Amino acid sequence: MKSYLLTLTSDHNSAKMSASTVNPTNSKIGEETVLERETGSQPLSLGKLAQKLQHTLEKHHGERHIVVIQDFPDPDALSSAWAYQLIAERYEIECDIVYAGTLSHQENIALVKLTGLPAKRWSINTLKDRDLTVYQGCVLVDSQGNTSQLMAYVKQAKIPVMIVIDHHSQQGGIQAEFVDLRPRVRSTATILTQYLQNGLLDFNGNNSTHVKCATALMHGIRSDTNGLRQAQEDDLLAAAYLSRIYDPQLLNAVLQSARSCRVMDVIERSLKNRLIQNSFSIAGVGYLRYEDRDAIPQAADFLVTEENIHTAIVYGIIHDEDREIEVIIGSLRTNKLTLDPDEFIKEALGKNPQGRYYGGGREMAGGFEIPMGFFGGSNDNNNYTKLKWELVDAQLKQKLLRLVNPQNEVVHA
Repeated sequence: MKSYLLTLTSDHNSAKMSASTVNPTNSKIGEETVLERETGSQPLSLGKLAQKLQHTLEKHHGERHIVVIQDFPDPDALSSAWAYQLIAERYEIECDIVYAGTLSHQENIALVKLTGLPAKRWSINTLKDRDLTVYQGCVLVDSQGNTSQLMAYVKQAKIPVMIVIDHHSQQGGIQAEFVDLRPRVRSTATILTQYLQNGLLDFNGNNSTHVKCATALMHGIRSDTNGLRQAQEDDLLAAAYLSRIYDPQLLNAVLQSARSCRVMDVIERSLKNRLIQNSFSIAGVGYLRYEDRDAIPQAADFLVTEENIHTAIVYGIIHDEDREIEVIIGSLRTNKLTLDPDEFIKEALGKNPQGRYYGGGREMAGGFEIPMGFFGGSNDNNNYTKLKWELVDAQLKQKLLRLVNPQNEVVHA
């Protein structure tokens, strides 16, 4: 039996991304949404695009896909992975949904537990016992490649990328058999829902699995559109379609999941350490455990609600005990319409030696990830770890304040 590897990742909180060859955006011609392609080819209607995906899946009938989602899965990636799995079942394609990191956000943990979402964790340490060569293809959804540690092993096993479906801007680099990039759509869950609407799967309100997946997709759209407040027409139409199927009580139970004490501690640290300048709130929260990574975007979400603040940036050093490495993780949240998070982060932090940006973003949100490299790893000397944090904190503030400072212009859209 042939196998295909499906990789679903999301930038939601981190923005290191590779890319595809197509950069479509949405426009309207009559009542039909089209995809504009920089390649110069004719734009495809949603119906024809769904047909093209269908033909791609038909060519791989009866195969097996492994779905690799981002290390810290968010609702958009999780729900999109599940929707793809259900669509693939129609073509007798077996799918495994796998991630290398951890579920650390309380809503994501609740989403997986309450819906029974079939996602499994593969730690990097266990990969030496797994044979990835049984998979013959890779699919990227909600990303273009750099938010999963597993992608390095996928490339090492020489598994080609087959499908790319994403709502982020083109980053450049990945070739694929099927590509659908739509930056003006606010969530990948919206794109997957449009495939459902165009007949790739008949979602049935009497099917409990469909109801739970529809609930997950609704949460994915909601989370990536700030509770639908930043939703575009496509997102709202997708939500309207799902509203006939999803379980509102189940979604409410997911949304009411309580914050852990550790998350509250990180939020408290961000409040104590924040530096406010020019309506920006910048806070370093020190060292965090790997499994507490999602506390950083939650702290940024909290700080941006402060009076007279339009943008919040929170960062910390995450220690991965399994791999004995450290990485700087940061999140940006803004309600300033003229601030482009993607441009701001790229301008502030620049690129790594390989030419890839340390971070980026989408409308109203962004993130960055900077490896500590030679200086990473634990140390029992408290003075050393304190000095290392002070250096990281000072360097990040220097780079961020260069754009925030009144004498310099903030990068605008």
